[in-house]
Amino acid sequence: MFAAMRSDKMQALHLFSDEATGLEAIIAIHNTRLGPALGGCRYMPYTSTDVACADAMRLARGMSYKAALAGLDQGGGKAVIIRPPHVLDRSALFEAFGRCIESLRGGYITAMDSGTSSEDMDCIAQQTGHVTSTSQAGDPSPHTALGVLMGIKSAVRVKLGQEGLSGIRIMLQGLGNVGYALAEMLVAEGAELLVADLDAGKVRLAVDDLGAQAVATDAVFETPCDIFSPCGLGGVLAPASIAQLRCAAVAGAANNQLSNQDAADLLDARGILYAPDYVINAGGLLHVSLTHQGVASGDIAVRVRGIGTRLDEIFSQSLKEGRSPSYVADHQAETILYGG
Repeated sequence: MFAAMRSDKMQALHLFSDEATGLEAIIAIHNTRLGPALGGCRYMPYTSTDVACADAMRLARGMSYKAALAGLDQGGGKAVIIRPPHVLDRSALFEAFGRCIESLRGGYITAMDSGTSSEDMDCIAQQTGHVTSTSQAGDPSPHTALGVLMGIKSAVRVKLGQEGLSGIRIMLQGLGNVGYALAEMLVAEGAELLVADLDAGKVRLAVDDLGAQAVATDAVFETPCDIFSPCGLGGVLAPASIAQLRCAAVAGAANNQLSNQDAADLLDARGILYAPDYVINAGGLLHVSLTHQGVASGDIAVRVRGIGTRLDEIFSQSLKEGRSPSYVADHQAETILYGG
């Protein structure tokens, strides 16, 4: 475990257990050079503690990079709770987790993530103030979607030489809270929208209400489009899927889109512009961080719109150096975090 921590330059790894509620939780803190670590809390049925620890560390590292390039005074952290087969009292479990967070004395601030809700954050908030994404803090999805919209506009400017999205054909994979909010924004901008989701009801809603065109989930990669926008699960950009892509750029909200770092080079070799996921989807982090600090929603939106400018800079440096945008973004984040 220590070797894995050194490999990711992980600062700390905390394991918590509470017999009364069945809580088994891990908090990974990657880097606090810029400020206290902030990151979501996942609640999933991990197959082992080792798998849960690896997931927490991988995600915490990504949060450090995301916060650094978003210009936030935050470090990167992540919490995972191993979901037990049977939960007698979910509220009590999350209250117990709140006590775990409080024991870190402000070193880690948690937020909503996969498997958790604002109601869960409300339970945590009964035991600690180091939590955001509560019912009172509001849904971060619209700000995440706004940042992705700005990133898509940046990619269209750089790759297609067009200001605005009128007539731009966008294949949107995933219609969750962020994906559907993004779909509404894209249609308002005049884009031609294609959508796919495992939930047929969400697809039908996008077709009926937004005039989108439905695409089968197993045909998303091979469908011709200007922009492929993954907004569902991570790891979708692997050698096999990249070989099928028929787009000019990839710009979407999903976390950890690349199956590995070689995938970024494969996209680059094919001439497909890639918007690094932790840069383009940072609107949610900006929302939870700045809301926690008491910043007004309108001022947060201004910061989120700056994601497009950051990507303009990354794309420009990428073209100048002949390196993938993923490499450029990593280098910029590491310079902020570690110096050099």
